[in-house]
Amino acid sequence: MSALRLEDVSKHFGAIQALNNVSLAIEPGEVVGLMGDNGAGKSTLVKVIAGNFAPTGGSVYVGGRKAEFHKPRDAQRAGIEVVYQDLALCDNLSAASNVFLGREPTRSFGPLRLVDYATMRTRSAQLFARLKSETRPRDLVRRMSGGQRQAVAIARTLLTDARIVLMDEPTAAISVRQVAEVLNLIRNLRDHGIAVVLISHRMPDVFEVADKIAVLRRGRLVASKRAADSSPEEVTGLITGAIEAA
Repeated sequence: MSALRLEDVSKHFGAIQALNNVSLAIEPGEVVGLMGDNGAGKSTLVKVIAGNFAPTGGSVYVGGRKAEFHKPRDAQRAGIEVVYQDLALCDNLSAASNVFLGREPTRSFGPLRLVDYATMRTRSAQLFARLKSETRPRDLVRRMSGGQRQAVAIARTLLTDARIVLMDEPTAAISVRQVAEVLNLIRNLRDHGIAVVLISHRMPDVFEVADKIAVLRRGRLVASKRAADSSPEEVTGLITGAIEAA
């Protein structure tokens, strides 16, 4: 049973057709590299999956069940989490505080309810260990590398037992060593049976971790195939239109 299945998903904005009959299946523990030029429809597709946009046509299935998302919270309840490019982290807070941001556990002391920082640190440490990250719960985000920041953002998605994680350009603007760290985080998600959609312009990174390559061009899915059966040259041709479909 697919973790996520799209059937003929379309999205129009007035006369603009951002997505046109996109059908794509993603299996549990599968990394799908979603590629395409600017304006190809990648962001729109992610926002449909994440509940930001309702599709104009077509259907979304999560775990074999048809899903209708009216807001991002609906998608989160279905096990879908998004790690956006800006990561949405608070630099002045610790790793643990960022992991639990907006979902802080509390403890009662008579009429008072106080944030349970001990639980936050313990649970965050468990999540970082699961991700095999060296990030520590008390570390301040402003002092972290790009790879550590990604670990914090990914750990936040695991709080809700996510089954599908959408990652927007996670290796952009970071060093080679940090890229390797982020790719290891993605492999770790896959090893735990979590489906990952990796949106990236960095061809080597996609081919290093992706099991499947999906290419969008002008709102249409022009390829969905095993990464082992494709190549960077073919994907470049699909993105530019030199190759019509594959």
